[in-house]
Amino acid sequence: MDQMTKERTPDRAAAERALNVLRDWVASSTPEEVAQLDPLVSRLIPGQEVSNYPALARAYPEEFEVDEAYRASMPDLQNGPTSLIRGAKRMIQHVGISNFRLPIRFHTRDDGDLTLETSVTGTVSLDAGRKGINMSRIMRSFYRYAGETFSFDVIERALDDYMTDHASFDARIQMRFSFPMKLRSLRSGLEGFQYYDIALELVDKGGVRKKIFHLDYVYSSTCPCSLELSEHARQFRGQLATPHSQRSVARISVVAPEGHPTLWFEDLVDLARRAVPTETQVMVKREDEQAFAELNAANPIFVEDAARLFCAELLADPRVGDFRVIASHQESLHSHDAVSVLTEGPTFEADSLDPKLFHTLFHVG
Repeated sequence: MDQMTKERTPDRAAAERALNVLRDWVASSTPEEVAQLDPLVSRLIPGQEVSNYPALARAYPEEFEVDEAYRASMPDLQNGPTSLIRGAKRMIQHVGISNFRLPIRFHTRDDGDLTLETSVTGTVSLDAGRKGINMSRIMRSFYRYAGETFSFDVIERALDDYMTDHASFDARIQMRFSFPMKLRSLRSGLEGFQYYDIALELVDKGGVRKKIFHLDYVYSSTCPCSLELSEHARQFRGQLATPHSQRSVARISVVAPEGHPTLWFEDLVDLARRAVPTETQVMVKREDEQAFAELNAANPIFVEDAARLFCAELLADPRVGDFRVIASHQESLHSHDAVSVLTEGPTFEADSLDPKLFHTLFHVG
């Protein structure tokens, strides 16, 4: 260290004199003045350790109103510059919100209306050079139409709005709800409501739009092999035996092509019921239970049969474009399930499946 540097470096005595001056000043200053000088000063002054913040109002300001100037002053990190992006600067195919719920009115095939609690997912694509999106804009766009009776036309208007709001080139809306239909018992004449998990999905990718229905159809599947073995035991040994049956679920997803008549929710349920008539029952008396046993015996199916039976009905309906059938037979014989996946057309083709896909097919009522 040269002589000039030594002369500029204060010694301990100088530091103590400076600290005394600082303490004298603090003694006659407000906490705000101390904080404005330097927040770190409070650490040097005993009893002033927390005085490095100004005195803040603690009562909620009910009369405060936000004007445009105040709103413009607020930070908006999601729409910040590219320099704020963390991680790889790559496009995100889907970003948005899931499971925001609201009551939505739907039109039924018999010209009625139903208001159902609906879970909405809305996403847009995000360009590689953009930090993020304003999530609430998706909700605001959707709420503009929440009072209308929903159809794919209404969903398209909502999609147009939030694509414009986010300057996005791809987007989708998905709406999930439980749709009630009256189901008549097989022989007793009783009626009860069956609830169907349905989803509507509108996808805009590269300017091409697809309207997609998803339906979970719950049915009973009697194993053909088990049925034959049970009959064999009766015939050859006089042994009472029962075939194993189990609750099963098919998730049927279809694209509704443009220019065709309306495919109603009820139509898709009817289609599934024609393919596999052993739908689980709602209201049951003894004669209905016996009828259901007979119906199952008349329609034994492996999971492969189920997929192909649904496929045959879907292929025969001109209102159905590409489709996918996922079937799960939740076996009473085995401790595992039997599953199948059948697709038609490019929309649902996939080399990989979500590892938990089949777990979502359990029907919990």
